[in-house]
Amino acid sequence: MTLKKYLKSLNSKQAAYVNLDLSNPRNGEYLLCVFHFIPGDGLNTLQAAAEIAAESSTGTNFKVTTETPFSREMNALVYKVDLKQNLVWIAYPWRLFDRMGNIQNILTYVVGNVLGMKQVDALKLLDLWFPPAMLEQYDGPSYTIDDMRKYLDVYDRPILGTIVKPKMGLTSAEYAEVCYDFWVGGGDFVKNDEPQANQDFCPYDKMVRHVKEAMDKAVKETGRKKVHSFNVSASDFDTMIERCELIRNAGFESGSYAFLIDGITAGWMAVQTLRRRYPGVFLHFHRAAHGAFTRPESPFGFSVLVLSKFARLAGASGIHTGTAGIGKMKGDKKEDITAAHNILNLSAQGHFFSQSWANVPENDEDVLRLVHEDVAHHVILSDDSWRGLKKCCPIVSGGLNPVLLKPFIDAIGGVDFITTMGAGCHAHPSGTKAGARALVQACDAYLKGIELVKYSKKHPELAEAITFFSGKEKEIK
Repeated sequence: MTLKKYLKSLNSKQAAYVNLDLSNPRNGEYLLCVFHFIPGDGLNTLQAAAEIAAESSTGTNFKVTTETPFSREMNALVYKVDLKQNLVWIAYPWRLFDRMGNIQNILTYVVGNVLGMKQVDALKLLDLWFPPAMLEQYDGPSYTIDDMRKYLDVYDRPILGTIVKPKMGLTSAEYAEVCYDFWVGGGDFVKNDEPQANQDFCPYDKMVRHVKEAMDKAVKETGRKKVHSFNVSASDFDTMIERCELIRNAGFESGSYAFLIDGITAGWMAVQTLRRRYPGVFLHFHRAAHGAFTRPESPFGFSVLVLSKFARLAGASGIHTGTAGIGKMKGDKKEDITAAHNILNLSAQGHFFSQSWANVPENDEDVLRLVHEDVAHHVILSDDSWRGLKKCCPIVSGGLNPVLLKPFIDAIGGVDFITTMGAGCHAHPSGTKAGARALVQACDAYLKGIELVKYSKKHPELAEAITFFSGKEKEIK
């Protein structure tokens, strides 16, 4: 059946949510979305697409008598359909959304009730495009990887981090000891694992205090600044803020701590609260539970790219974007690297949309200059933040180790990311300190352009790591 025949099949309610002749969807009036979808029984493709648009904007299952001429202007519109690939493009008037820069409000519309509709057998948001006038309503990142680089005095390589392992079961003092060993071994950044809270065997206040002591000692011994990311996710708003204030009042130097929030399980309100209350702190978005929405085999939800774009819009300084199939987590190069580039760059190509994060016209000569400088890896938007949303840093974890550092750098095409290797450091046969040294040595080999095995011949910690993680003992000897 052709689209013309599908159009004739629409009832009056459905027809109000379809405009296949929408002349200029990118005119700034609309948030644009692309869904993969399969209609349920009893509806054809365009009928089901119209029901999606209705349910995710102004409508319900029947046309109501209470609608007004103005309310009809807020209808989402199906403006393009690809029957072969089961794709539908929907334009949402962005005035639908809470003008207070409310991420959860957008998600409630575009991937809220529609995911539970019986009229669809599959519905997944693959990509979306934010118009400049909408971007200006949202926070965007404040403290970025550029600020962290300045604090750490690290500019030409990834920020080398770890997740303390075992992820649970260490006492406060044992946890701090692992931090100390990694920092003294040369690492930059340590993070709580996502379940870290106020367990009885590791009281939160003691953990914070001991980490501060371990950091001070490591800084004194190495002469290098260090950063720790604390999970402030909590049962309620007040407890989350209490944890933030506990950390702020523990004597840490500004820049030496980050706030980690389990963004999906704690919620977007928690993410945006932290961004607005603590703009001078690196906001670390952990995406625990994202797989329920993003796994490619799941027919419902949204993509890693969509999640990552929303994190940048909300103001996260960094979000985990996956290891592009190189580590242990589900994901591939196209999905994970596309997501990383879209949150890191001022302008980037997504799966369907080219997204400019500029608040002013993307063909403005100053924006074109900024895009050029961004591609050249210069710091941008530092003294002209009105021109666009600042970058959000890819955070890379899940099964990586020193041997896999260069393959991931090659995959992502740069070094603007934080790597947080857990077992990749702590499983090292000679312990955490040696694991950190092996990671630093692997990074040095990359920077010097020396093949890893060759470089390891004079670096025993790296040699051990290669043998342990990849079994290349004969090549090293």
